[in-house]
Amino acid sequence: MTEPDRRLTSQGIERKQQLLDAAAHLFADRGYAQTRILDICREAGVAKGLFYWYFDTKEEVFRDLAADLRLRLRREQRRAMDPHADPLVRLRQGSEASVRFMAAHSRSFSLLAVENVDRQFVDDIRRGTEVHADDTQRLVKDGIEAGLIRDEDPRLLAYSVLITVGWFAHFNRTGRLGLDVDDLAAFVGRHIVCSLASSEKVVRRTLAAPAFTG
Repeated sequence: MTEPDRRLTSQGIERKQQLLDAAAHLFADRGYAQTRILDICREAGVAKGLFYWYFDTKEEVFRDLAADLRLRLRREQRRAMDPHADPLVRLRQGSEASVRFMAAHSRSFSLLAVENVDRQFVDDIRRGTEVHADDTQRLVKDGIEAGLIRDEDPRLLAYSVLITVGWFAHFNRTGRLGLDVDDLAAFVGRHIVCSLASSEKVVRRTLAAPAFTG
């Protein structure tokens, strides 16, 4: 049997996003297991048959949601980083942008944090984390070679950046901090610079770098 051609028109892309948005809302509100495909269709205001034009299963919806969220986060990081700045400045800029993005999409990140205990999605979540770690490690290596970042295991330093961003975003999402998001992002950026920099001089220079406006 020939597979249907699922190349999407602009209207099709919009309709698929409607389904993803509806699923994200329901997964976060009810939980993944308690949400049915019929519920997603009702929330999106589409017929159930249309669901299967875009997705084969509910699991595929979740995986698409996770992949889309990771893609948008990476785009926001790239947008925030000055391509002409040194690696440590870019790590600061990307980390601050990550905190702001995760705060703006807190429901979606809350969903991923809850659902990564479900074994069927653990590998998907882990792969996304490793892609982010790879991006961060490349900047860390460049910073070490430039003498800006202390010479330690680049992978461990990359993980330290991810952990710092992730946990502070989690604490913000769960209401434990009570800080303005921009103030929190600035704190996380400073903390990462201070923990990675090879000297106090590098810290001062990096923190004095102006914000990148794109």
